[in-house]
Amino acid sequence: MSKHICTRWAFDLSTWTPTLPQLTQAVAAIQPEERTRLLKFHFIEDFLSSLIGRLLMRKYVSTCSGLPYQQVQFARDVRGKPYWVKGKGQDQTSPAPPLSFNVSHQGSLVLLAGITTDNANSDFGIGTDVMKVEYGGGKPLSEFFRLMQSKFSAHEWSYIGRPQHNERAQLKAFMRHWCLKEAYVKELGVGITIDLEKISFAVDTTHPLEEAASPLCGTTLRFNDTPMTNWHFEEHLLSQKYCAAIAFRNCQPHEKAKFKILQFEDLIVRCEEAAEQPDVVAYCKEALQKPQKR
Repeated sequence: MSKHICTRWAFDLSTWTPTLPQLTQAVAAIQPEERTRLLKFHFIEDFLSSLIGRLLMRKYVSTCSGLPYQQVQFARDVRGKPYWVKGKGQDQTSPAPPLSFNVSHQGSLVLLAGITTDNANSDFGIGTDVMKVEYGGGKPLSEFFRLMQSKFSAHEWSYIGRPQHNERAQLKAFMRHWCLKEAYVKELGVGITIDLEKISFAVDTTHPLEEAASPLCGTTLRFNDTPMTNWHFEEHLLSQKYCAAIAFRNCQPHEKAKFKILQFEDLIVRCEEAAEQPDVVAYCKEALQKPQKR
C-alpha cells in the first residue's frame, strides 16, 4: 500500500513587516515572470501574500526533491495553476518524487498543503483553501445567505441554517462548507465554474470544529448524490478567525497533524548576490510603495 506524506504549512503576514533586505532576498528567489505577475497587485498585502505563497512552494519542492532552492522551476498550466517543472537542474539518476501541492491565502494567512508518495505510478492530488470567519458584505447576513443558498445542496443548507445556530455559528458553518468546496475545485483545477449545488458535503460532526480538536477528518462528499469515496478531507480551525480545508484525491495522509506556522527565515535561502542586483532592489523599492488596504 502506498504511503502518503502530507505537509501543512502556514505563514501569518501580520507577524512580518518586511525590510528592504528581506524583500530583496525573497524577490531574488522567484522567477522573473512571477515578479512581473506580482507587481500587478495594487495593494501591498496582496503582493506579499502571493510572494510568500511562491516561497512556500519553492521550499516545499526543494525539501521533497533535494534540489537546491534556487534551481526549482515552476510553470503554469492552461488553467493558470502552478506546477513544478521536473527535470530542470535535477540529477537524472534520482527520479523526481511524485508530489502535489496547493497554496491558498486570505487575510493575513498564507497556506500550503502538499503531499508526496512512495508510489511512482500514483494518480493523486491535493487542494486547500482558507477562509476568514467574518462577514463584511454590507447587506444583512440573512440577505447574503438568501443570495448564496443556490450554491449549496439542501443537506448542506439544513446544517448551515440550523435553528440552534446563532448568527456567528451560521457564519462559521457557511465558511466551513465554502472552504471545502473551494479546496475540492482547486484540486480539480476548474475554479468555481461548476454547479456547486451538486457538490454536497456532510461535515464531520464528531466534535465541534475548534482549534484543540482540529483537524477533523470525517467529512464526506457526494456529487450528484453519488458518494465520492476516493476523496478525503481535513477541516482545520487555525484560530477563532480562520478555518481551512484540505481535499485529498486518491490519497489519504497516514498522519493527522495541524498546520505548522513558519517564519520568514524558514522560507528563504540567502543569496549574497541578491543585494547586488540593482534591478531587484529597484523592484522591491517600488513594491514597498504600494498602498495598504483600508
